[in-house]
Amino acid sequence: MVIRIQIPRSVSLRCMMIRDDSLIYESPDGGKTVYARKRGSLERHLAYEDPVWKKEQELSARWMKLKEAVYMADSDTTLNDALKKLEMLYALKKG
Repeated sequence: MVIRIQIPRSVSLRCMMIRDDSLIYESPDGGKTVYARKRGSLERHLAYEDPVWKKEQELSARWMKLKEAVYMADSDTTLNDALKKLEMLYALKKG
């Protein structure tokens, strides 16, 4: 049995040929992640993850942490000083 999975255009690999009658491939998010599991099993593993989507998720998580640090800096002088240095470095790098 041959299963064709469409991969987003942002990925150089346009489609993947998979030959395995014992596995089921599922994507809960339209192809950004593809999970494989054995028939009849609920245990699954990640078979594919869109690298562009993964990078966006990592940047989003980082942004949320930075946003939280800015709020925390109001009551933490050490964190406030570090953020001021970061802002200065950013301004110098940006030009």
